[in-house]
Amino acid sequence: MFQIALKMLFGDRGKYFGIITGIALASLLMIQQPGILISIFSRTYSFISDVALPDIWVMDPMVKYVDDSQPMLDTELYRIRGVKGVEWAVPLYKGNQRVRLADGQLVGSNLLGLDDATLIGGPAVMLKGRLADLRLPDAVIVDEAGATGRLAKPATTPEGKPTPLQVGDILEINDKRALVVGIAQARATFQSQPIIYTTYTRATSFALSERKQLSYILVKAKSDESLQTVARRITHDTGMAARTAQEFKDMTFRYILNNTSILTNFGFVVVVGFIVGAAVTGQIFYNFTLDNLRYFAVFKAMGATDRMLRRMILLQALLVGFVGFGLGAGATALFAAATRGRAGLSMTLNWELLVGSGIAVALIVLFAALISVRKVLRLEPAVVFK
Repeated sequence: MFQIALKMLFGDRGKYFGIITGIALASLLMIQQPGILISIFSRTYSFISDVALPDIWVMDPMVKYVDDSQPMLDTELYRIRGVKGVEWAVPLYKGNQRVRLADGQLVGSNLLGLDDATLIGGPAVMLKGRLADLRLPDAVIVDEAGATGRLAKPATTPEGKPTPLQVGDILEINDKRALVVGIAQARATFQSQPIIYTTYTRATSFALSERKQLSYILVKAKSDESLQTVARRITHDTGMAARTAQEFKDMTFRYILNNTSILTNFGFVVVVGFIVGAAVTGQIFYNFTLDNLRYFAVFKAMGATDRMLRRMILLQALLVGFVGFGLGAGATALFAAATRGRAGLSMTLNWELLVGSGIAVALIVLFAALISVRKVLRLEPAVVFK
């Protein structure tokens, strides 16, 4: 009977391919949109992930997320170093500065100032040059996306292409000379701005003159101390906000989640994909069942039980669901591979997302099977003789 059910399904190729296409499109939307959303949210705290060595981030109590750095006095650094349980503490400058290109265009960039002595907080992967070269006069390191994108040298001809920055090129930051000594690999940020690394002292000279210029203090706790205990001790002794790296990530994530409409927009697309997929699949599958009512009537007249008919319809629904979901997930995986590593649109694909979308597709095909089963079970076998 199962073989006959499959022959019935494959025999009507128009409706078979229509059902698969509807499920594939619904799967594509339900996997791709959350994947892009996860990628966007991970960018909100990508800078914290890149600076992986410190255990604790110390900041002004008014800071709400990582890009909302509130400058502190440099003397706070020495107070933090004197707290019990702190192994070392280094300064970090983080600010937005404008870079002037050769054609006079101004490009906003994230300027990061690393501790002059240790260079803690620098990029982990250097594609060209060395991190130690930041100690050279006027030296800066640019991330790969910025070097090939917004900070690339303008084309010399109207139809030409920009030339990526190379080691030895010169930039101008706030009317000050900056020598590119390296190209680094870094995670894309939420604002997708170029990232420029330099020393803390040079970063403060690049920045506009302000009394307070210290953005964050990066702290390493002693191995025999609890991170939460040291963080609470820093807050108690200095009045500054001290958070572990994971707590800072969570705070940044919650702020972006609560103060933007990103989740609503992407969630609406996912819900529409589910509803449209269920409506299209259910309608086509129901029409397919109506076209084959005479065969189900014959089966009932020959003694087929309601249980057997339900299993036949369920087999048809699960098969088209499996094939459609496979096509949709495959197309999404190709999209994820094509956008991997890009500074612009990208997506994250993980097993939790595939399982969740797979459950949603299963609900769609079960809904389609349910409305078809009800029609078949109410069918009178005598209809085949009319």
